[in-house]
Amino acid sequence: MTVTDFTLRLAVAALAGLAIGFERQLRQKTAGLKTNMLVASGAAIFVLLSYMIKNEDATVDVTRIIAQVITGVGFLGAGVIFREGANVHGLGSAATIWCSAAIGCISATGLYKETAICTTLILLINLTIEPLDKWLKGRR
Repeated sequence: MTVTDFTLRLAVAALAGLAIGFERQLRQKTAGLKTNMLVASGAAIFVLLSYMIKNEDATVDVTRIIAQVITGVGFLGAGVIFREGANVHGLGSAATIWCSAAIGCISATGLYKETAICTTLILLINLTIEPLDKWLKGRR
């Protein structure tokens, strides 16, 4: 992998994290710009590292690092979930952090169109489902 390819894949991950984080920051959610950019970039760095190691040793299984990213980010997401009486807050932010990590992983593989599709999907979900959820809760 060339340095240009490495940089492009990492930049795409950061930009996707920026887009997701911008929406979260705009809505004043727990995890915003910086968090989502760092999660997407960090996930991409780990996957890129595994690709670089694989170039040196063909027996390396890239999917093992991806699996560890998924597990590690689950713990990070748990940190933004908190309970207030009977209410639980931060589940959407935790899920968004997890999705940002997935976006970082997919961009690190060089699947740019798929990265754009997945980023758009996450943005659409966060933009459209929350108002629907609030409307449904208001009907109780």
